[in-house]
Amino acid sequence: MTKVLIINGHEPYSFSEGKLNAALTERAKDRFEAAGAETRVTNIAAGYDVETEIENHVWADLIFIQFPVNWMGLPWSLKKYQDLVLTAGMDGRICVSDGRSSSAPTENYGTGGALHGRRYALSLTFNAPREAFDRPGEYLFQGRSVDDLMWPVHMTYRFTGMEALETFAVYDVMKNPTIAEDFLRLDAHLDRALAQLKEDVDHVAA
Repeated sequence: MTKVLIINGHEPYSFSEGKLNAALTERAKDRFEAAGAETRVTNIAAGYDVETEIENHVWADLIFIQFPVNWMGLPWSLKKYQDLVLTAGMDGRICVSDGRSSSAPTENYGTGGALHGRRYALSLTFNAPREAFDRPGEYLFQGRSVDDLMWPVHMTYRFTGMEALETFAVYDVMKNPTIAEDFLRLDAHLDRALAQLKEDVDHVAA
């Protein structure tokens, strides 16, 4: 049975209560469970126990992180969660070391993760429109992609030894929302994620 840890990283604000991220979290949970996966859900805003979260990371085959992109990065509460949980897991449960050795102190940085063979996936909500990305003429991102913007987040999970699945994003949520279509896109995205996980298992078994 596939084991999925779902993290809802939304931190409520006066202008953003978090209903969309909560709905996407719940839809992901339902979709995974309908496919036979076992799920655990952590809602950052509701609080969490660091030791339990380390165990959840070690337990999971897939970590699905749902969050709004705030000022081009993680909500502060999700960054705090990472700082606390991943750092405490540097005792060998999440990372063994930073990957370097005294005999080669300038090589292999970032290769000391303990979560090899596991996957993670980012699911994002943006105020920005889809057209703001991947277009060189656009002022802010200057042709960069969503994954370019999320590069530090990707490197955080790569440091633990995990590999990425395709990133999912919902765009223009305040000025031009298309929620019904976004939910259908998420369903298809999760189906692809589950197919990839099955392919991973089949590859290992072979």
